[in-house]
Amino acid sequence: MSISVRALNRWQTLALERLTSLLRLHRIPLMDRWLLGELIGPLLFGIAAFTAVSLSVGVVFELVRRVAESGLPLLAAMQVLLLRLPGFLVLAFPMATLMATLLAYSNLSGSSELTALRSVGVSTRRMVLPALVLSLLMSVLTFLFNDLIVPQANLAATNTLEVALGKALTTEKGNNVLYSRFGRIKEVEGESVKQLTHLFYSRKYLKGRMEDVTVIDFSRGGQRQMLTAESGHWNDNQGMWEFSNGHIVNLDESSGTTTSAKFDRYFYPLSRNPVELAKIPTDPGAMTVGQARRAERLFAEAGNAKEARRMKVRIQEKFAFPAICLVFGLIGSSLGVRPYNRTSRSQGFGISVLLIFGYYLMSFIFSSLGISGTLLPFLAAWSPVLVGLAGGLYLLRVASR
Repeated sequence: MSISVRALNRWQTLALERLTSLLRLHRIPLMDRWLLGELIGPLLFGIAAFTAVSLSVGVVFELVRRVAESGLPLLAAMQVLLLRLPGFLVLAFPMATLMATLLAYSNLSGSSELTALRSVGVSTRRMVLPALVLSLLMSVLTFLFNDLIVPQANLAATNTLEVALGKALTTEKGNNVLYSRFGRIKEVEGESVKQLTHLFYSRKYLKGRMEDVTVIDFSRGGQRQMLTAESGHWNDNQGMWEFSNGHIVNLDESSGTTTSAKFDRYFYPLSRNPVELAKIPTDPGAMTVGQARRAERLFAEAGNAKEARRMKVRIQEKFAFPAICLVFGLIGSSLGVRPYNRTSRSQGFGISVLLIFGYYLMSFIFSSLGISGTLLPFLAAWSPVLVGLAGGLYLLRVASR
């Protein structure tokens, strides 16, 4: 009897939850549900079309070449293709949002359905509201993909490709690790000038160990010191680098004399930042927001202002890029909602490509200005979004007349 009562209570709970979800759905006005239904089809088509085109150009041709020339197994190539897919989905989301809003509203306008809405007092701004809500959801989805899924997927794709080609056996690795440290050095005249003090280079980083290391020390005033070693690792107990099997060369600039010495083991006083830097992807586009912030901190601690500024711009771009979905949703719906406007899929595809090209060109220009220090990182990343937003609001105002 108690089992039946429990089953009945569970069934009632599930039925209540289902009824609640249905009531929430029905709270959405009928007009909004209808417009959202008109938007979903073109949105899915746009995501599929733009992803297929960009994936073919960016990955498929290269994988086919590697299968034919390097003997890459077909199964590994398919795995790499699937792992690269999220990165191209993120690029397709803004383009698909633009094309979906443009096509959906232009088709409704061309069939006079929006004219019917206007005749009963529905304003243009109210008509485009569902498109803006959908665009906002696409912005959130783009950010989540770009920060949580794409970096991990790209790293897995790179490791899968290298393992399949016999080039890698571990994920904790890096090649050509280069770390520069800046500080103030007292010149012969007694003035203190900020310049490069240390240059650290390692040909390979593998499982916490640097291989084929070169360290050049410029911090000793009139002397230069160069250390080369077969390997090195960070010694936590000593709080210094421990290098093995190498030699040190000292150059006295005033006299022109050099001295050198070999060593089996040598402790060197330099921060562990090269290890932290080696663990971070070299491509800022493959970093998460957390990794970009950590890289910015490492460059700032090393006194490398240019690289730190570049990371600040990239961090802002991580947040600005998803917002373009909302801007494109506003532009597309404002263009499509104009009376008696009808745009075909091919025209919508072409318009979307042109607008996307313009956005990326503008982003590249502003990003370069931010990295050079001409603009603040925030303005460098968000200016294209603000320009697009202003253009979208102007188009909406024109369409509302």
